[in-house]
Amino acid sequence: MSERIDAHQHFWDPARGDYGWMTPEMTALYRPFGPDDLAPLLEAGGFRGTVLVQAAPTLAETEYMLAVAEGCDAVRAVVGWIDFTDPSHRLQLERFARHPKFRGVRPMIQDIADVDWMMHRNLDWAFASLIDLDLTFDALTHPRHLPNLMQLLLRWPDLRVVIDHASKPAVRDRAFEPWAADIGLIADGTNALCKLSGLVTEAKPDWSVADLKPYVDHLLGSFGAGRLMFGSDWPVCTLASSYQRWVDAAETLVASCSAGERLAIFGGTAAQFYRLPA
Repeated sequence: MSERIDAHQHFWDPARGDYGWMTPEMTALYRPFGPDDLAPLLEAGGFRGTVLVQAAPTLAETEYMLAVAEGCDAVRAVVGWIDFTDPSHRLQLERFARHPKFRGVRPMIQDIADVDWMMHRNLDWAFASLIDLDLTFDALTHPRHLPNLMQLLLRWPDLRVVIDHASKPAVRDRAFEPWAADIGLIADGTNALCKLSGLVTEAKPDWSVADLKPYVDHLLGSFGAGRLMFGSDWPVCTLASSYQRWVDAAETLVASCSAGERLAIFGGTAAQFYRLPA
């Protein structure tokens, strides 16, 4: 039986100074979050391991996460960062790849003003390097990026890709199209996987399971359980939900799946994609 894995969580310390998106006014998030904070939440939710994902676009962030992971058995994998515009970072990627818990990278596409950034051919070396080194690519996108993401995946069919937070549909506005059509095309036409994560922070503050259901139903119908993985997006999720409330909501939203499918969503898919140790 596969272990329950939280496929998307963060640790950080604002004093490190490279979280450009985080300001002191964000009082709920502007403090250190580390393994001791997460441990009781994992235990309550029945999770045995996690995937730790970058939250700052620096090499220092990746080094910080790998150091934390070395002292935290629960962290099974680390998704870091390199500068896709700097070919010399191939050496950094090779260096990180030698760490037993490093699995891949995540450029912060959602924060890049150029919607066509991922299509520029000067980035080809990075995508080719990920394939060459058998590393993963977390696609942090908004719905407006999905047409380009589709083209990118067709250009690099051997790239192992997971879409973070289902590309952040605007649940709060009940916006369904063109997100639904675009992510459906990706599901049908590529091998990409998708994280069942980040939806509560895209919903209204008084969100309910019913608000999320059309989006999750579409993801289940498009990707299937074998290509979906649960992620908490903790501690970002605390802006809209406690850790356990989101776990409970996700359990409810996939309750119609078979027992095996639920095991895949809550661990098996992540373990296979990130090649987690047993």
